[in-house]
Amino acid sequence: MFNQRQTIPSATVISSTSSFLPKVYGWMTAGLALTALAAMMTLSSQGMLNLIFGNKLVFYALIFGELGLVIALSAAINKISSATATLMFLVYSALNGVTFASIFLIYTSSSIASTFFVAAGTFGSVSIYGYVTKRDLTGWGSFFFMGLVGIIIASVVNIFMQSEMISWVISYVGVFVFVGLTAYDTQKIKQIGAAGFGDAESQKKAAIIGALRLYLDFINLFLMLLRIMGNRR
Repeated sequence: MFNQRQTIPSATVISSTSSFLPKVYGWMTAGLALTALAAMMTLSSQGMLNLIFGNKLVFYALIFGELGLVIALSAAINKISSATATLMFLVYSALNGVTFASIFLIYTSSSIASTFFVAAGTFGSVSIYGYVTKRDLTGWGSFFFMGLVGIIIASVVNIFMQSEMISWVISYVGVFVFVGLTAYDTQKIKQIGAAGFGDAESQKKAAIIGALRLYLDFINLFLMLLRIMGNRR
C-alpha cells in the first residue's frame, strides 16, 4: 500500500487535497468501469468462458497475474513513469473483470445489482467518514491489515476444508475489515494530497496508487457482501 508522504517546501507544492482527491476517485471509477466492461465482454463470448473457466490453469494464471500486477505496481511506483503506472492499473482492472465474469455464473443478476448498490452506499459513507473525521485512524491500519492477513490464511485453509461455517465467518469479518480499510485509506490519501507534490509526475503516480487502494477496498467489500447477500443460481 502507498503510505509515502513527501515533505516539500511550500513554494514547490503544486497539489492540494481539493484537486488531488478528484483524480484519485476518477481513476478508481475508471478502473471499476473497465472491470465491468471486461466482465460483460467475457460473458458475451462462449469461447472466452470455456477458455477461462473450463481450464483451471488459465483461470489461476489470470489470478496470479492480477496479484503480480498489484505487487509490482506498489513496489515499483517510485521507479516507473506515471504512464506505466496508469497502464498497469488499467490492465489489472481489465484482468480482474475477466475473472469477475464468474460471479455472473454463480449468482443471479438481480442479487449482484442489489449487492453492488449496498456496497457502493457503504463504501461512499465510510469513505466520507474517513475524509471528514478528526480522529487519527493511523492505529487502524495495522489492526485491519492483520485482519486482512487472517482472512487470506483462513481462505486458503478453507480451500481444503470446504467448511460453510468458515466461509460465512470470513465473509462477515471481511466486511468489517474492508469497511475499516476504506476509512483508513481515505484518510491517508487525504493526508498525502494535503502534503502536496513537487511535480505533476509524482502527483499522477500518487493518484494511481490511491485509486488502486480504494479500488481494492471496494471490490473486496462487494465480494464479501455478495457472499452474504447473493442468491445463487
